[in-house]
Amino acid sequence: MPSKRIIPCLDVKDGRVVKGVRFRSHEDVGDVLTLAKKYRDEGADELVFYDITASAEGRRVQSQWVSDIARFLDIPFCVAGGIRSRDDARVLLNAGADKISINSPALENPELISELANEFGSQCVVVGVDSRREADGTYSVFLYTGDEKKTVKAKRETLAWIREAQERGAGEIVLNCMDVDGVGDGYDLVQLKLARKELHIPLVASGGAKTAEHFRKVFEEANVDAALAAGAFHRGELLIPDLKLELKRNGIEVRL
Repeated sequence: MPSKRIIPCLDVKDGRVVKGVRFRSHEDVGDVLTLAKKYRDEGADELVFYDITASAEGRRVQSQWVSDIARFLDIPFCVAGGIRSRDDARVLLNAGADKISINSPALENPELISELANEFGSQCVVVGVDSRREADGTYSVFLYTGDEKKTVKAKRETLAWIREAQERGAGEIVLNCMDVDGVGDGYDLVQLKLARKELHIPLVASGGAKTAEHFRKVFEEANVDAALAAGAFHRGELLIPDLKLELKRNGIEVRL
């Protein structure tokens, strides 16, 4: 069985790493390169970098920024932010990214998923999904969530959208559960379990983690392939070496 992955997430705005609560009220938490080096040295399995306002602003994450990161990282990293074409993806992959992630651009143009998968291989193509629970118990997808003034609900139901993304060639789904993001009460196990039933490709849990117990539960109960976290790592509340040892003690296979 493949090892479960621990992935720190760096949301970047105006060149700085930020963290919010439920995708709102972002606060500066540090320098991109400093935090990336820290997580590399602590034993992160991967890193993800999201230029959170790129899509809403109609631009693409800067390739020079990706090159700067690639120079000192020896672990895989994924980049997202305004990738709307094969040319956009090619520039970033050539700059050193191992994967590219598309979120709002995929909702704008679902065929983009297939185009990128056919050109670069599904293993390079991650689809991010920002999802919120509705009053009737269903889950809806949202666009442009990096800018609270521009955030809008897509005409997509979450489970239907992740099925479509998989069918179109996505190699991995990152499910960002907006209701629990930044809260620290644990992952949205109910939603993640539903998503797991729909997918045969890797599923990455995102939103709500603060303790090792939260990671243990999401791996055991929702059977996700990887778990992403931000604030708990940025604030030093959770250290990756300690987290991995605790997971190992609980019988969860991780890379030490």
